[in-house]
Amino acid sequence: MRLEECVEIHAPRTRVWAAIADADRYRLFMAGLTRWDVKLGRAMRKGARIEMRMAVGSAQVGSLIEVVEFDPPADLAWTSVTGIDQRGRWRLRARGEGCTRVTLRLAYQAPGGPAGWLADRVAAPGVRANLRRSLRALKEQVEPDGAPAPDRGGC
Repeated sequence: MRLEECVEIHAPRTRVWAAIADADRYRLFMAGLTRWDVKLGRAMRKGARIEMRMAVGSAQVGSLIEVVEFDPPADLAWTSVTGIDQRGRWRLRARGEGCTRVTLRLAYQAPGGPAGWLADRVAAPGVRANLRRSLRALKEQVEPDGAPAPDRGGC
């Protein structure tokens, strides 16, 4: 299952990047996160490993993930090492003066053949809702006071 959500944030790309590149801030904006433990130090960087879990309905699913791309202030990508097979990416693109388009992508696949395929589809609305809430929370954290009204339809 591949999901993508995006939002326009009225803040410079470097300010948005500072939030997503700070492992300690994920608990503040990632919706549904029930576990976020950075291994071997606190720095988000290429090679960093994080034990993460997300609530999807009544289940907590996740993986040990590894940051495989860290390109400030534009792209941060990860892939699973163990647990649920997943890949994710933050993309930050400048959209004029002081505005950033933020895209959050997540691709995942539950094990189990046809049963896993069905589980992916059943979980998708909850996972998509978590992605949307995460982007809204990130937007609230990094936009300065007095920024334009929030977007209502994504990008």
